[in-house]
Amino acid sequence: MTEPIPILLIPGLLCSPRLYADQVPQLWRLGPVTIADHTRDDSMSAIARRILASAPPRFALIGLSMGGYLSFEIMRQSPERVAKLALLDTSARPDTPEQSEARRAQIALAVSGRLSEALDALFPRLVHPRHRSDERVRQVLYQMSAEVGIEGFVRQQLANIGRPDSRPGLSAIRCPTLVLVGDSDELTPPDRAAEIANGIAGARLVTVPESGHASTVEQPEYVTQALLEFLQA
Repeated sequence: MTEPIPILLIPGLLCSPRLYADQVPQLWRLGPVTIADHTRDDSMSAIARRILASAPPRFALIGLSMGGYLSFEIMRQSPERVAKLALLDTSARPDTPEQSEARRAQIALAVSGRLSEALDALFPRLVHPRHRSDERVRQVLYQMSAEVGIEGFVRQQLANIGRPDSRPGLSAIRCPTLVLVGDSDELTPPDRAAEIANGIAGARLVTVPESGHASTVEQPEYVTQALLEFLQA
């Protein structure tokens, strides 16, 4: 039987703990679950330090999208504390100038009270085409944006803009690693996941069928099963 181990989950940009609502009950079978607050600082290093300050001494780390960027930062700061690593729908690359420009435009919308417009524009790229008319998926994403709020969103975007290139550190990751991606993820496509998996010795790559960037919400049962199999291996 697998020894119980604490599990630390980090949500993505404009995402609250609700992102993992379908996974948490099953993950609790393996050990105590904590969901990090990634809304209170505006740099990856500061957010990671705050997360580590309240995290268990050693834990399994799961991060989606921005949560993956933060997972790379945690691996730079305290790799010895991470027993297993799961990187979901994320990239090891830094922002391109075009991506940073788009984030600044979203920040401008948000601070003018038009955060919902930013999400309206982003939503079609967040999900698989078949889920663009799925009211359950839409409701979860919009609820999370309200929970993060404008100030949290701005801080997150500033952190994303300033994040470093994590590719040079991939080969230093020694813990068991799962890399998971939606087959139709437009924001961090499957080739970005393959790049991560190829850079980490022994990493396992899983592609989620009929899923975009929000895999834990779009295909919750599939993602939960992949996480359980990985964590119990």
